[in-house]
Amino acid sequence: MKKNTRTNLLIALTYSVTLIGGMFFGYKFLKDQGFQLSKPVQLANNHTEKVDEIIHIINKKYVDDVNADSLQHLPIDSLLHKLDPHSVYLPPTEANQMSENLEGNFEGIGIEYYILNDTLLVTNVVKDGPAFMAGIRRGDKILKIDTVTVSGKSLPREQMIGRIRGKKGTAVKLTILHAKDAQQVIFLVNRNRVKVSSIDAAYLLNPETAYIRISKFGADTDKDFIEAIRALKSKGMKKMILDLRDNGGGYLSAATGLANQILQENKLIVYTEGKHEPRTDYMSSGGGEFEQGKLAVLINENSASASEILAGAVQDWGRGVIIGRRSFGKGLVQEQFPFGDGSALNLTIARYYTPKGRSIQKSYKNGYTAYKNEIDDRFNDGELTADKTLKDSLKNKSVAQGGIRPDIYVRIDTIGYNRFYNKLITKKVLFDFVYDVLGRRYEAEDLDQNVATFSISDNDYKDLLRYIQNRNIVIDQRQLMASKALIYNDVKLLLYKYHLGDAGYYRALNLSDNVVKQAVASLQ
Repeated sequence: MKKNTRTNLLIALTYSVTLIGGMFFGYKFLKDQGFQLSKPVQLANNHTEKVDEIIHIINKKYVDDVNADSLQHLPIDSLLHKLDPHSVYLPPTEANQMSENLEGNFEGIGIEYYILNDTLLVTNVVKDGPAFMAGIRRGDKILKIDTVTVSGKSLPREQMIGRIRGKKGTAVKLTILHAKDAQQVIFLVNRNRVKVSSIDAAYLLNPETAYIRISKFGADTDKDFIEAIRALKSKGMKKMILDLRDNGGGYLSAATGLANQILQENKLIVYTEGKHEPRTDYMSSGGGEFEQGKLAVLINENSASASEILAGAVQDWGRGVIIGRRSFGKGLVQEQFPFGDGSALNLTIARYYTPKGRSIQKSYKNGYTAYKNEIDDRFNDGELTADKTLKDSLKNKSVAQGGIRPDIYVRIDTIGYNRFYNKLITKKVLFDFVYDVLGRRYEAEDLDQNVATFSISDNDYKDLLRYIQNRNIVIDQRQLMASKALIYNDVKLLLYKYHLGDAGYYRALNLSDNVVKQAVASLQ
């Protein structure tokens, strides 16, 4: 099992619970990040002619110098592989799908679901969304989508999602089995855009310190952020912990909008530049809601793109402390060049740079940057204890660019991780147990009132062990004891996720999160 934090593992796996409606970011955010659409290039149906045109575009637009002679006579995919990981050729079908996403055609009915025993179990319904207004509730099981039976069919998730998603104004017929009713009910739900806050959690950790979690930068994240700050300030907030861990990015305007709330006027937030693209500066406008209070920003190896832009600006201006682990290193701007046959070329034309001129993009020309990052992490973890001279000599083999390095490094917590625990997670046994059995035993109100003291009962734990055995998993008693505390906590977190959503999940999680504890201490 790869090293990972308890936070990362559960958050990553809770993505098994998929949001269907309202969230239609897809590739649309690229348009706002400098991702532009050029006019289609009309070519004859000739592969060689298309290759020549792609090489011409590369010479004219690519972010770096390229030896065009080295690209001649190569297949399209092969020549693009010599550029960077994000310059790609899209066949007509994929290009059309991206175009639809850019136009924002992904709307839905506003539910979260979990695939339990080959059945779609509704785990959350967005309040006032189409599904909520139709009468669908948490705990319902979806048996049919239109005329297609999905319960017990072991259909791939993509087929299930595709049948529920659709354009605004279209209808989907769902055959539902309510949690406490044996009678099937048919709902005709009209798809629509569903308003979902992009703030996963926002609450006071203590009388002065607020915690705000953002997992993506959407179209309204900056507005949601302002509302959250105002609400928290009215309750006494003077310090803020902004959690951007596992935030893969999104709209650039949302990231700069958040920066406007925490940086003073006329501060450079980020700039873009490429060989054929002049430098473009993004400046703060000032007048934000949180320009003065103490600030900590949390990042990890999955924080990318817009997250790195915001964290880099905070770090370069000394506005706050960055805590966690080095970020992913995704800082490329792309432009799409469509062809007359429906295919398209997505080409990198510029890079993002922090105010002090640091490239956010990690190196993709060799493995030295990854090597350097690994050395840094191992020294900070205490795994390597050689003197600084040796460390510097190792690091000098690489280019010290890419990603945002935290001011305070918090090592990975692996206590309780072993092969037995890994098997429970990969087979989703804990998820299944909570959604299949435990969720019915507890009420949201009781969980909400006892978050600091709640733990599953001994009977719950015994039932879990029987549930594990019924899944034909051999229980290794030694490894079980080593993981017992972790299992108890994970089950608690999943129960809070089921009954209280993301807000409840993070409230429970943060009680034992070492990175959050370090942030609270740093703001004292």
